Amino acid sequence: MAQFDKADIERRMNGAVESLKSDLAGLRTGRANTSLLDPVVCEVYGAMMPLSQVATVSAPEPRMLSVQVWDKSNVIAVEKGIAHANLGLNPMIDGQTIRLPIPDLTEERRKELAKLAGQYSEKAKIAIRNVRRDGMEALKTDEKKKEISEDDRKRSEDEVQKLTDKYVAQTDEAAAKKEQEILTQ
Repeated sequence: MAQFDKADIERRMNGAVESLKSDLAGLRTGRANTSLLDPVVCEVYGAMMPLSQVATVSAPEPRMLSVQVWDKSNVIAVEKGIAHANLGLNPMIDGQTIRLPIPDLTEERRKELAKLAGQYSEKAKIAIRNVRRDGMEALKTDEKKKEISEDDRKRSEDEVQKLTDKYVAQTDEAAAKKEQEILTQ
């Protein structure tokens, strides 16, 4: 049975790009973005829960996030969760709603965030290259087992390289777009 599976390789490479996009969405730009609070967890009902399971997050204004806590008894726990997430936000409680004004980013912080976007991009590229390596090894194994010919292996290796180039380009594009967004606010 052949080891090489092009669909699996493409799925894994696409997964690396999607993971990068979700990481980049969590990076703060000057604008309010609800995904900024995705990493926040709160201790409610004796367990750690993601913010999305205890409240509704919205962005009513470009520089304001609003967290509508469903259960009044959890407001303080949600506020603590946001404060402990080290997002540089200052929660203000207003009844069952927590308002989070988004402060302007300093030039230094913008550069740090842009650098972080580059690091996320590099991690995604490494993941893509690891998938490529797995694919190439599977092709060599298949050839050794005489399941495919040398020509088939070379043809498939070219396909794997084209997939790698395609997904690395998507990674670069996503990171460049995010860096531009961060630096030009």
